[in-house]
Amino acid sequence: MRIDPLKAVAATLIKTVLRPTVTGLENVPKEGGFVVASNHLSFFDSVIIQALMPRKVSFFAKAEYFTTPGIKGRFMKAFFTGVGSIPVQRGEQAASVAALDQLVEILDKGDGVGIYPEGTRSRDGLLYRGRTGVGWLALTTGVPVVPVGLIGTDKLQPAGSNRIRLHRFTMHIGEPLHFDHPGAKHPLPMRRKVTDEIVDAIAELSGQERAAGYNQSPSVE
Repeated sequence: MRIDPLKAVAATLIKTVLRPTVTGLENVPKEGGFVVASNHLSFFDSVIIQALMPRKVSFFAKAEYFTTPGIKGRFMKAFFTGVGSIPVQRGEQAASVAALDQLVEILDKGDGVGIYPEGTRSRDGLLYRGRTGVGWLALTTGVPVVPVGLIGTDKLQPAGSNRIRLHRFTMHIGEPLHFDHPGAKHPLPMRRKVTDEIVDAIAELSGQERAAGYNQSPSVE
């Protein structure tokens, strides 16, 4: 298995500078498609997961990360391309039908994808109710879902701040969850049930207090 050199560099920097605690790497499937479902506390969460996972995990990423000019822009494009990020235009819904279909294509090739059931990052530290895109992916493809609980990544760049701080964090990787595989034509209650089970597993790993409703991005509050 070829490891992208920028991914390896990022992993080394994260391990050396931030000294994270990472558990459960053995729970990542050795082969075949899989979904990583994680809580979301920081801008850096996707970078952390992509750098530290033993296999490539494709997340959606802002299109600007691929089009920024200059040396910084070239580095960003090379990194996000190397780890398998998928450019998405600002304002597009990552949980839209077209976007989910794109993730299915990656899973069908036997690769990994990442998704945040909450939809957007939590700015108050609570774990919000999951949107059902992750349940749809699990039931449609039949691939295992690997829950991830991140702790302390919000300290790297607190909500509302542009300052980056060096802070240790923890990443717990849970055992894969397996669900029935009825395909894309399945009842919404089944999708809701699977999504709730996935978020319950994330909660056990992250230890977060639960919020009753859905999270909303600041732009729609």
